[in-house]
Amino acid sequence: MSRFDELCGWTAVRLAQAIRAREVSCREVMAACLAQVERFNPQANAIVSLQPAEQLLAQADERDAQLARGKCMGWLHGFPQAPKDLADTAGIRSTHGSLILQDHVPRTDAIVVERMRRAGAVFIGKTNTPEMGLGSHTYNRVFGTTRNAFDPRFSAGGSSGGAAVALALHMLPVADGSDMMGSLRNPAGWNHVFGFRPSFGRVPRGPAPELFLSQLGTEGPMARSVADVAMLLSVQAGFDDRAPLSLQDDPACFTASLDRSFEGTRIGWLGDLGGHLATEPGVLDTCTQALRHLQALGCEVEAVPPPFDMERLWRAWLTLRGALVAGAQAAWLADPAKRALMKPEAVWEVENGLRLTAAEVYQASVDRSAWYQALRGLFQQFDFLVLPSAQVFPFDAQLHWPQRIDGREMDTYHRWMEVVVGGTMAGLPVLAVPAGFGGPHGLPIGLQLMGPARADLAVLQLGHAYEQASGCGRVRSPLLTSDRTAGSC
Repeated sequence: MSRFDELCGWTAVRLAQAIRAREVSCREVMAACLAQVERFNPQANAIVSLQPAEQLLAQADERDAQLARGKCMGWLHGFPQAPKDLADTAGIRSTHGSLILQDHVPRTDAIVVERMRRAGAVFIGKTNTPEMGLGSHTYNRVFGTTRNAFDPRFSAGGSSGGAAVALALHMLPVADGSDMMGSLRNPAGWNHVFGFRPSFGRVPRGPAPELFLSQLGTEGPMARSVADVAMLLSVQAGFDDRAPLSLQDDPACFTASLDRSFEGTRIGWLGDLGGHLATEPGVLDTCTQALRHLQALGCEVEAVPPPFDMERLWRAWLTLRGALVAGAQAAWLADPAKRALMKPEAVWEVENGLRLTAAEVYQASVDRSAWYQALRGLFQQFDFLVLPSAQVFPFDAQLHWPQRIDGREMDTYHRWMEVVVGGTMAGLPVLAVPAGFGGPHGLPIGLQLMGPARADLAVLQLGHAYEQASGCGRVRSPLLTSDRTAGSC
């Protein structure tokens, strides 16, 4: 193994310690990262808008000079990073995967980007995303398709697909993403890494023109270990008065040890939501096999049907999502030149949203509230809830989306990802962890570990214990090593 390979394979916690102790230089870390990008990105297409190497090495040299003067900017000091292309990044093209914004270079950072920059990150480019983040398959007409880290013939998931693949192929030590409909969870599951959707408000969004209605999406961290996820969350989280619904809690709590006992912890297995979800053969088998790692921790796992009409929740989801997408993109639809540059799924979303009445949007919020109350009741019986991270294994990267699952037609372009809607609609913390490999091509799938409202630390602690019990954090892509671990991790 080369020195570059060794550095890129370190956990982010170890890398940060080595940089601060000056055991490794920021220049050496940057050179290793760029070598890994050169090696894997032409096929994976995870990193886009890559910045010139000489500029990045010069920034790394400045980080080294700061350390020599006794100054460390923060946990990300000298880390190569690539914000998701949905997050505005000052001075770097931020296209949102849209032809309409293909030349957009922001003057200011999104809050989450600003915080990573302030903590010492050096931005090497962006990570690829679907057009405007719509759809859980990372392709667009600006940069093309991102390929799965375990087999480039297949989808990486999305919309944080570029971030997940960059992590899995060791092009980045940690990565940011965002999640409205599983965008941190599905690509994590499909690329055998960890993705955390925090409680709503944990990580402030913006700056944005609308501050109060947009309560479905959130930014969050991705990494190759839960400890790394927690440390990046400590950088991203915390109140910002530009985001009035952001939480006041001290983000330093995520830097503490994640070790704790889970003996006697009650786990509710939601599975396919009582048969409501269409699932590809093998998904539930792989996930239920992974539950034994929770049982090995002393958890009591019990199958439980959802205490709610899940079709009612889906209709509420369509209404709220349509209203928000229409609010953000209706002006584009009204402009014929821009409409022609929108993908059909985006046009469909906006047109649906524009047909809604205020009463329908209000009723959807009532239904969402009822779902939250139903989960509150379920958390009286269980400490955590668990379900798959996706309903299918990674599909052919040439497809736009699965039309049918196990004989059941998908009536929208995102119905195949319905399994993630529950966590989004309740605003709860959900961590995607690797479950194992399965399906006809032996590809990864994940589990969602869901906790009660604002129990972010507890969810991360459970994920950390699961990682230790399963050993899943040690499994690597076959593109990195010839050793391939089959079956559950």
